[in-house]
Amino acid sequence: MGFFRERRRERLRRQGLSEKDQEAVRRNVGLFRRLSQDDQRELLGHARILLEEKHFEGAAGLEVTEEMRVTICALAAVLLLHRRTAYFAKLVSVILYPGMYLADEPIQDPLAGIVYEGPEERLGESWRQGALVVSWEDALAQAGGTIPGRNVVLHEFVHQLDAENGAMDGVPLILPSAALRAWTAEMEREYEEFRGAVSRGWEAGLDGYGATNPAEFFAVSSEAFFELPVRLRESRPRLYDALAAYYRQDPATWPEAEPAYGTSTVTA
Repeated sequence: MGFFRERRRERLRRQGLSEKDQEAVRRNVGLFRRLSQDDQRELLGHARILLEEKHFEGAAGLEVTEEMRVTICALAAVLLLHRRTAYFAKLVSVILYPGMYLADEPIQDPLAGIVYEGPEERLGESWRQGALVVSWEDALAQAGGTIPGRNVVLHEFVHQLDAENGAMDGVPLILPSAALRAWTAEMEREYEEFRGAVSRGWEAGLDGYGATNPAEFFAVSSEAFFELPVRLRESRPRLYDALAAYYRQDPATWPEAEPAYGTSTVTA
């Protein structure tokens, strides 16, 4: 089965996306416009495979269009360039809400000592059981670079990469084992340093949500790696190098490494 699956994928990679779908990618995905022509071609091939293999469904009355599917797949494909990939093997379904949505979240009451369910506003979430959820309104806006360093689609698909080793723990599947040990040790040092900076109220060069746990640190730092690579390389060079080693990309060297975001910064 693996042999035939790979042959099918290779055929889809060569075909890429239709001209209409490519126009949607160029229009909606700012990162695509910053890639070299070779990387653009590779991305379109990966996006075609994701488009064929992942199931999309709308929630809260949203009717999912081809443009929505193509935009999400193209953003996810940014994470797959330059290396062998399982195409988010554990992911089956992508669920799109029209905008921000409410989800029940366990909340601990420290006084009463009980846990209860409470509504929480969300832009996205990612589950190990094969599903990913995003707000289409925010996905589209952030794909165009409206909020420096934020990209909910990248964030949630990074969690899917994280889950490929069986757990969302901030440690994606990396081979060989020696590289995994070195990468994990570096990321752990960066995470603890970042947590310390956030706890002291210092500007830490990343969204403070990354201090929640190692999985969120990996996702948040990956967002900054692709969206604000020059700033990340300057503020946290060891973290940038660790991510560059994993993704096998160096976005700080892209001809247009960062769009003109003005004076905004990504801070804790």
